[in-house]
Amino acid sequence: MIVLAILRHDQRLADMAGGNNVSESTVRRWRGELIGLLAAQAPRLDRALKKVARQGGEVVLIDGTLIRTRRRTGKADRRNYSGKHRSHGLHFLALTDENGRLIWISAARPGRTHDNTAARHDHILAHLRAAGLGALADLGFRGLD
Repeated sequence: MIVLAILRHDQRLADMAGGNNVSESTVRRWRGELIGLLAAQAPRLDRALKKVARQGGEVVLIDGTLIRTRRRTGKADRRNYSGKHRSHGLHFLALTDENGRLIWISAARPGRTHDNTAARHDHILAHLRAAGLGALADLGFRGLD
């Protein structure tokens, strides 16, 4: 429950640790373990697309989004700044079926990542072709294929 409060409500590790009589390093370890467990449960892109094709789907919807984060200090955080959104964050690609149900989401990338770059990095087009599916996307993917 402690880790879920941290992930869901952005609670500080030190606050959650002190309020529950455990060390901050223990809460940090728990957080890492839970994120690993959740990531292991996530479907792989090729399997998710093949499932959509087996269920009679013809297209998927693809879109990139920026999840805003707090700005960290230092030069290392500059790559997380999105000029388009004028804020710091992490970039994700999401694939949904025709009804808008989430079927896959990419790993987090720096906020400055463009939708096309993320799609090329994840080999989205090759996976779509292998599954025999098309995709509907916004103008952020213009020039991809």
